[in-house]
Amino acid sequence: MIEKNNKKTIRSWAFFDWANSAYNLVITSTIFPVYYVAITTTKEHGDEVTFFGKTFINTVLSNYALAFAYLIMVVLLPILSSYADAKGKKKFFMKLFTYIGSFACMGLFFFKLETLEAGIICFVLAAMGYVGGVMFNNAYLPIIASTDNQDRVSAQGFSYGYVGSVILQLICFVFVLKPDLFGIKDPSLPAQISFLLVGLWWFLFAQIPFKVLPKDVPNAAAVGKGIIKSSFGEFVKVWNQLKQMKFLKTYLIAFFFYSMGVQTIMLAAAGFGAKVLKLESGSLIAVILIIQLVAILGAWMMSLLAKKMGNINVLIIVVLVWIACCIYGYSIVNAYQFYALAAIVGLIMGGIQSLSRSTYSKHIPENTMETASFFSFYDATEKLAIVIGLFSFAFIEGLTHSMRQSIIALASFFIIGLVFLVLLKKIERKETVKL
Repeated sequence: MIEKNNKKTIRSWAFFDWANSAYNLVITSTIFPVYYVAITTTKEHGDEVTFFGKTFINTVLSNYALAFAYLIMVVLLPILSSYADAKGKKKFFMKLFTYIGSFACMGLFFFKLETLEAGIICFVLAAMGYVGGVMFNNAYLPIIASTDNQDRVSAQGFSYGYVGSVILQLICFVFVLKPDLFGIKDPSLPAQISFLLVGLWWFLFAQIPFKVLPKDVPNAAAVGKGIIKSSFGEFVKVWNQLKQMKFLKTYLIAFFFYSMGVQTIMLAAAGFGAKVLKLESGSLIAVILIIQLVAILGAWMMSLLAKKMGNINVLIIVVLVWIACCIYGYSIVNAYQFYALAAIVGLIMGGIQSLSRSTYSKHIPENTMETASFFSFYDATEKLAIVIGLFSFAFIEGLTHSMRQSIIALASFFIIGLVFLVLLKKIERKETVKL
């Protein structure tokens, strides 16, 4: 029996967020988007690039590439997680995706306009590695923490992630803003060094949870069965359980819709600042750093509020704030308005991510061995939401040549998510009365 609430195990688990969140900050949110827009915007072709013979707007291409990566993972995760639960391979796949992602980040060191195709492929592989690693890491939450501690432990993981990513971002920040200190003359090199550092950071710090997290235990019922049979059996088993769990079913629908907005805004924010507001790279990176620091406070605040008000009530309030942010984001015209919006987004971003994960985890059947399978539905829901969100954002931008129209469209996703959260509140009350 695995000991729950062990402080060393929880700290080690949180270090996985420390390790891989550098990818999320540097690659998806700050230096890579700014660098990508800079090298793919030319006097001759403007913001259009050619990718394997086809022409795209540069930011549309990167959003489509990210959506493609997530779509692949939406298909793979339920299958791989079922196999991992059956055969006791959670840590194996956690390592596999970490190594794919970290080495792909290192490969971005060679990314230039001349190597656009190879660079986009590395970008896609890094995203797949991040998604897969996160899913299998999430699956450990109900294993290492009791239900009453999962809000706090989830917040601890996200806090470690924000702190770790900020530390590495500051190191990268020195290279980007002060290249002369290192005798760097090539303007592309500071960003490329940053991508290399992200891969190394991710790879090295991930060794902490790999060493300490408990060993997997194969499901006795799957012993002797083949890969397909054991995987399919676990998938069907968990799927049938989920169909009977009204709270989790409705929660996943709500999570799906508001995640479309949350994740797309997080991924597109830097591109919006660079293209629409014409912010300099230094200003953009500083803003994203502030968001990360404020997000630490947000994660802990929402955890404390959830104890007093309940998880669903807090999520309803946070989604309402997201809707207001979308409306405000449509109208901003200067850097100061962007900074103000960034501070609010940071606060609610940390809270909604942490609380969403723990809310789902707390309603998984206690002591189940199928934690990876259960979390595959959660992560697949989130990634499918990102696919549709990014596709919608990119499609509307491509159609209107305006990111502002894309942002206001995201508000509708939040509104639908809010409706299902309100419905979820009613389900929660009925279940409480039955108890």
